Amino acid sequence: MFSNYLIGLREGLEASLVVCILIAYLVKTDRRDALKPIWAGIGVAIAIALGFGCALEFGSQELTFKAQEALGGSLSILAVVLVTWMVFWMRRTARHLRTELHGRLDAALAMGTGALVATAFLAVGREGLETALFVWASVHAASDGTPRPLIGVALGLATAVLLGWLFYRGALRINLAKFFTWTGGMLVVVAAGVLAYGVHDLQEADLVPGLTSLAFDISSTIDPSSWYGTLLKGVFNFQPDPTVLQVTVWLLYLVPTLALFLAPVGFASGKGKVKEPDEPGSRPSKAPQA
Repeated sequence: MFSNYLIGLREGLEASLVVCILIAYLVKTDRRDALKPIWAGIGVAIAIALGFGCALEFGSQELTFKAQEALGGSLSILAVVLVTWMVFWMRRTARHLRTELHGRLDAALAMGTGALVATAFLAVGREGLETALFVWASVHAASDGTPRPLIGVALGLATAVLLGWLFYRGALRINLAKFFTWTGGMLVVVAAGVLAYGVHDLQEADLVPGLTSLAFDISSTIDPSSWYGTLLKGVFNFQPDPTVLQVTVWLLYLVPTLALFLAPVGFASGKGKVKEPDEPGSRPSKAPQA
């Protein structure tokens, strides 16, 4: 549940910041007439993300077992690629996000309503589709038969919306550089587990060999149905009897990726540090009402 809460919080907060920047800029430049197209674009992006998630969930149920495993494994690997790209992208460009969005919004204002809708849709839609795919892959990997993963995602998204609103109102100040660095690092750990489980799915689909070659089996020591087994499964996608290939892939992804992400460059060195006065909620003054 915690890993899915983290996904919802991390991805949702990025989308919330984008919305805050767009709305605050329009209000401060006295362009409230452009708010409706912006909200329309945001609404379309959310609807498409939800539709994409439903298509993944219900569409996969019509497939055979091996086809489900092949699809689940392939999408899990794709989700890991996307989330890895996302955390490194945010680490590198977060301090320029506001300027970039303002530039796009100025161009869209000059082009008309359709361009405004497209700008909001593209800004939020990417985050929504990434979230839907990674959440689906993570829930599929957890597969504990309970609604807890989805509850975790919902709570994470709700927290992100609340934080975004507090940023906009100027009621909350937070070091976004540290926030995105630490949550990004934790997401890399979660992604490593999703990747290992994706490889296991491909092995069960007979697309990758080595299903019977176990690295170890500690099922008798750590009961997967126990509370601590469930906790390890939910947070790290831990499996008590992984294959040799799963462990190898997990290590080959986690160690270098986490080392690069936490290396003393970009955010870690301060060069990419988000300037608090440039972010929504970083000033004590109260923003205008939308």
